[in-house]
Amino acid sequence: MVNAPLTNDEIAKHNSADSCWVVIHGKAYDVTEFLPEHPGGSKIILKYAGKDATEEFDPIHPPDTLEKYLDPSKHMGEVDMSTIVAEAKVADPYESERQENIKNKPTLDQCYNLLDFEAVAKRVMKKTAWAYYSSGADDEITLRDNHSAFHRIWFRPRVLVDVEKIDMSTTMLGTKTSIPFYVTATALGKLGHPEGEVILTKGAAKHNVIQMIPTLASCSFDEIVDAKAGDQVQWLQLYVNKNREITKRIVQHAEKRGCKALFITVDAPQLGRREKDMRSKFDDNGSNVQSTSGESMDRSQGAARAISSFIDPSLSWKDIPWFQSITKMKIVLKGVQRVEDVVRACEAGVDGVVLSNHGGRQLDTAPSGIEILAATMPILRQRGLDKKLEIFVDGGIRRASDIVKALCLGAKGVGIGRPFLYAMSSYGLPGVERAMQLLRDEMEMNMRLIGAPTVADLDESMVDTRAVALHSTAIKDTLSLRAYDPLLAPAFRSKL
Repeated sequence: MVNAPLTNDEIAKHNSADSCWVVIHGKAYDVTEFLPEHPGGSKIILKYAGKDATEEFDPIHPPDTLEKYLDPSKHMGEVDMSTIVAEAKVADPYESERQENIKNKPTLDQCYNLLDFEAVAKRVMKKTAWAYYSSGADDEITLRDNHSAFHRIWFRPRVLVDVEKIDMSTTMLGTKTSIPFYVTATALGKLGHPEGEVILTKGAAKHNVIQMIPTLASCSFDEIVDAKAGDQVQWLQLYVNKNREITKRIVQHAEKRGCKALFITVDAPQLGRREKDMRSKFDDNGSNVQSTSGESMDRSQGAARAISSFIDPSLSWKDIPWFQSITKMKIVLKGVQRVEDVVRACEAGVDGVVLSNHGGRQLDTAPSGIEILAATMPILRQRGLDKKLEIFVDGGIRRASDIVKALCLGAKGVGIGRPFLYAMSSYGLPGVERAMQLLRDEMEMNMRLIGAPTVADLDESMVDTRAVALHSTAIKDTLSLRAYDPLLAPAFRSKL
């Protein structure tokens, strides 16, 4: 016997912490027992108790989340959506301007570099989505320095080298790739585009670029893997769960689905304060609404913290052998920020490290990855450790010249994240493909002009790094200045 669809009146009764139902994609779920376990806390769910939560759910959660984590007994059945009362929304004055910007945005062929995509994205993305993607920690000094650090390294080109034929291909963690960058893990792809991370998968496939799949993707892991083409190579980025059985299941499932490497994020025992993200959520409609149980809706922590409370702050070096015991994938530590920890990673027997400060989103005034690389490689060479593991860099890369500098200093490759999100958010898959092609074109030009026909010809003699550790918080290049969104002070209330 098939039960009749549930109606709005039946669902609306379950609107408190004692009995909390939500509607997602036309189905009702009893999430009462899940409230204390929700990574984002109970308050955000209670805002939608007895209501349709699909619009809030979709950009943040993979579509299979409820099927995976909620017992079938809590699946309450189909909903007659014609009876659902739509939430009254406060008009967003920015939205009409955004829609005009979308209609009038530059054509794709007017984007000549990665920062162009960022400038377009700033004006066509939803305010909360832009705040999440673009925000950095605290005063955003590290966010800005990640890019400007590359400007403190200067080339020393060779001349009269035969550079008619340029070969940009290389090998990263045993995988041959057409160009020495990979799509690094970034969360919540559906904030920028309805198809989310699958867009990045398709773009990477076209250019034979490796994709790192994020733990906090909007698409499910299996959706992203299913979207790959042929033997396309993917890696997994992992936030380690406090429940090690969950972590083990994620890792072993990724290996079973063909992932070739495990990137364990080690720079996020707690997420940093990303104030643009926090402020946008505070301003969002409903942030001060009272729940039916009288609980205040504190949404001021932003999207980042709302999806990350499961991360284990007790993760330490003593856990590395356990990871090595549960998988045959290559293991890389993502987020190493000092020479001594690179040496220790060598001793721990991992396959690689990513020199990274999490895109400037964690500890403000932490050094840039390229600065750490410049300090690290001479010591590794001195100790005979430079061949013991592969070193990658991410953060602030906006030009192929940045990639070339990292390779000259000894990196095997670089991770690029936000620029592809901005290209995806502005122009979808064609944007991602053009962004990758622009990097490819720039890379060919730079290798010719520096005098290196192959990646193997790039070495430390081709760069001058004497100024790399001389920090400055000023933004000096006009492209970054145009794209950078300054922090704001608290807004005054309008006069009544």
